[in-house]
Amino acid sequence: MSEAKKVIKKQVLPLLPLRGLTVFPYMILHFDVGRIKSIKALEEAMINNQLIFLVAQKDAKNDSPGPEDIYTIGTISKVKQLLKLPGDTIRVLVEGISRAEICEFTQTEPFFMAEVEEKIYVEEDKNSKTEIEALKRRVLSTFEEYSKLNNKVSPETVLSIMNIDDPDQLADIITANLMLKVEQKQEILNEFKTKIRLQKLLETLVREIEIMQIEREINIKVRKQIDKTQKEYYLREQLKAIQSELGDKDGVVGEVEEYKRKLAEGNFGEEVEKKVLKELDRLLKMPPGSAEGSVIRTYLDWIFDLPWNKKTEEIIDLDRAQQILDEDHYGLEKVKERIIEYLAIRKLKKDLKGPILCLAGPPGVGKTSIAKSIARALNRNYVRMSLGGVRDEAEIRGHRRTYVGAMPGRIISALKQAGSKNPLILLDEIDKMSSDFRGDPAAAMLEVLDSEQNYAFRDHYLELPFDLSDVLFITTANNLDTVPRPLLDRMEVISLSSYTEEEKVQIAMKYLFPKQIEAHGFKKSNLKIDEPAVREIINCYTREAGVRELERQIAGVCRKVARKLVSSNQKTVKITAASIEKYLGTKKYRYDMANEKDEVGVATGLAWTPVGGDTLSIEVTLMEGKGSLELTGQLGDVMKESARAAMSYIRSRAEYYGIDKDFYNKYDIHIHVPEGAIPKDGPSAGITLATAMVSALTGKPVRKNVAMTGEITLRGRVLPIGGVKEKVLAAHRAGIDTIIIPVENKKDLEEIPENVRKTIKFVLADNMETVLNTALVKTKPKGRQKSVSGEEKTVVPEVPPQLEELDHGTATIEQ
Repeated sequence: MSEAKKVIKKQVLPLLPLRGLTVFPYMILHFDVGRIKSIKALEEAMINNQLIFLVAQKDAKNDSPGPEDIYTIGTISKVKQLLKLPGDTIRVLVEGISRAEICEFTQTEPFFMAEVEEKIYVEEDKNSKTEIEALKRRVLSTFEEYSKLNNKVSPETVLSIMNIDDPDQLADIITANLMLKVEQKQEILNEFKTKIRLQKLLETLVREIEIMQIEREINIKVRKQIDKTQKEYYLREQLKAIQSELGDKDGVVGEVEEYKRKLAEGNFGEEVEKKVLKELDRLLKMPPGSAEGSVIRTYLDWIFDLPWNKKTEEIIDLDRAQQILDEDHYGLEKVKERIIEYLAIRKLKKDLKGPILCLAGPPGVGKTSIAKSIARALNRNYVRMSLGGVRDEAEIRGHRRTYVGAMPGRIISALKQAGSKNPLILLDEIDKMSSDFRGDPAAAMLEVLDSEQNYAFRDHYLELPFDLSDVLFITTANNLDTVPRPLLDRMEVISLSSYTEEEKVQIAMKYLFPKQIEAHGFKKSNLKIDEPAVREIINCYTREAGVRELERQIAGVCRKVARKLVSSNQKTVKITAASIEKYLGTKKYRYDMANEKDEVGVATGLAWTPVGGDTLSIEVTLMEGKGSLELTGQLGDVMKESARAAMSYIRSRAEYYGIDKDFYNKYDIHIHVPEGAIPKDGPSAGITLATAMVSALTGKPVRKNVAMTGEITLRGRVLPIGGVKEKVLAAHRAGIDTIIIPVENKKDLEEIPENVRKTIKFVLADNMETVLNTALVKTKPKGRQKSVSGEEKTVVPEVPPQLEELDHGTATIEQ
C-alpha cells in the first residue's frame, strides 16, 4: 500500500478565533462578530481576496485569546457577505473551503495573522480506495439511523447528504450537522486523512446512537412508571393551584414552601429562623380568608426584605474622600477633617463602630447636603430621615403587631430603603422632635444612637434584634438647646457657624452661579457677573447664615437675564454692582454702621441671631423721677435680668465712678434697644447695658469705634458668651475696629478669618473696669450736659487713677 502526500501551498491569512463554533470545509454558515480584533481581521480579509482562516478557541469564555488559546487546525474560508448590526456588531456569511494547519503566527496585534499550510492526501492503493468506499456507505447508513432518532436534523438535510459522493465532503458535512461539543468536532476536523476521518466519524455516530437509544428507553420506562399514584399527585397539585388562586387554605402550602426556600437560601441567624418558622406554622393553621393571614404575610415580607447580611464595600481612600468633599462644599473644614480622621482609623481598625456625628448650625449652611457627599466618599448607600414634627415614639421603634395598620419604625424602613446594613442614615432636624401623650421619640432614639446598645436594636414590629453598629448615623440640628441632654451626650457635636461674607462670595462664584446657569439653560458666555455684584447681593438682598436666600436671589437674576436674552439679540449680559438694582429691585436690607461720633448713653453691643451676627445699639436716658428702671425694645427675661444686675453693680460702685449715691432715688432710668418689633434675649448684652448706663450717669461719651459683648455679674466680672465669630464679623461689617470680649473667649479668636483679625483690635476683659477703661472717652465731653446732680454744666469726674491699676485682667491682641 502506498500513498502520496502533497502540500498544495502555504499562505498568510488573517485569523479569526471562534467561540463555541467549529467551521468545516464545504460548510456555509453565518455568525456574529463583535470583538474589535475580529472585526479588524475581517476588514483585512476583504482586502485579501475575501479569504480568512477560521479556527475555534479552546475556552469560549475567554474574551482575549492568545495563540496558545487557539486550536492549531481550522478552515480556510471565503467571506460571502457582511451585514452591520446595531451595537457595532457584524453578521458574517462564510463558506468553508479547505482545512489547514497553523505553521506560525506572523502577528497578534491589532489582529491575528498566521501562515497556514493546506494538506491533501491522495490514496493510490486500490484496497484503500475500496475501504474508503465501504466506510462511506457505512457512515451514510449510520447517519440515516441517527437522523431518525434525532428529530433536530431535517429531512431535506438528510436527502442532500445522501447524494454526496466525495468522501471528504461527506465526512465534513455530516460532522457539521451533528449535535456534538466543540472538542468532539475539532477531533474530526484535525484529521487530514480521509480514511481515519471516516473511521472517527463512524465511531462518533455509533456512540451517539447508543446514547440516544438509552435515553429513549429511559423515557419509555419513566412514562410507564406514571401509575395511579402519580396521576393522583398530579391532580392534587392542580387542585392546590386552583385553591391558591381562590385563597383557600391548601393554596398556602406552596406559599409557605416559598418562604422556607428563601429562609434556607439566606443567612438570617438562629433567632430569626426560629421566629419565621413559628410564623409559617401559624400561617398554615389559619382558616381560609383570615385577616390574620395577611398580617403574617406582611410581617414575613418585611423580614425577608431587610438587609440582614448585605453590605456595600466601603472605599477607604483619604485622598479620594478629601477630593469629593472639597468638590461639593467650600469651607466646613471641621466636618471634612472629622470624616478624614474617621476613615484613617477605619483603615487601621476594620471593626470600628460607626460614630454618631451631629452637625449643628443655622439653616442653609450645608448640613444636609454634606451628609450626601460623605456617603459618596465612603461608598455607602444614603438615606435621609426627616425628624421634624415627629412626636410619636412608634415612629422610631415601630408599632406592635397587635394594632391595626401596624408597621415598622422609620429606622427599619430606612434600612429597607438603603438595601444594605451599613448605609449612611441622615437624621435630619433632630432638634425638631417633640413629645406628647404617645411617648417621647427622643427617648426612643437613645438606643438607636448608642454604639454600646444598637448592635441589637429591637423594633416593636419586628420583635427581632437588628445590628445597627455598622450604620453611620449623622444628625443635624439648628439649636442644641432643645435636644435632650442624654441624647446629646451620645453624639459628637460639630458646630457649623454661619458663612462669612468672603465664604459666601466663593460659594456663589464656584457653586451657585454655575448651578443656576445650567438650571436656566444658559451657556457660560451668556451671563457674566463680577465679584462686587455678588457682594452687593449678599449685603443688600440677603440676611442669613447660610446661602439659601442667596441662591434664590441669584435665580431671580438669572430669570431676568433669560428674558433679556430671549426678547433681544443680546448674547452676553454682564452684571455689575451698579446694575444689580435693575434686576433685584430696591435694596432690602441695611446693616447698622458705627456711630458717627462719640455719644453719651449710647453703647454698641453685639448679638447672635439664627441668621448670623448683628450689632445692637443700646440707649440709656436719665429723667427726674423716683428711681424706676424702664426697659423697652421687647427684651426677654434674661436680658432684663442683665439690666438689673448692671444697675446693682453701678449702685455698689457709684462713689468709685463719681456718681451720686442717691441717683436711683432721684432719677428714672430708661433703657431702650431699637427695633422693638424684634424679640431680643440673652446674657451677652450685660456689659453693654452697664457701659451705656455708666456713660449716661457720668456724662462720659462711649467711643464710637468700640463694640462689646459679655455677661456681667453683680461684682462686675465679665463672663464668657457664645457666637463670637458671628458677632465679630457683624462688627467688622459695621466698620468697628475695637471689640471687647470676655478673656475666656480668647480661644474663639482662632475661628475668626485672618483678614478680619488683621483689621480689628481685640480687648480681652475679665472685669467691668477694663470694659469702661476701654469704652469711655477719658476727656471731658464738649457742650453742656445735665449731670446726675442736675446742674447745667459739664463737671464730670474723670476715670479715677486707680482704674488703670485695676486693669490686671486685660490682654489686648492687635493683628
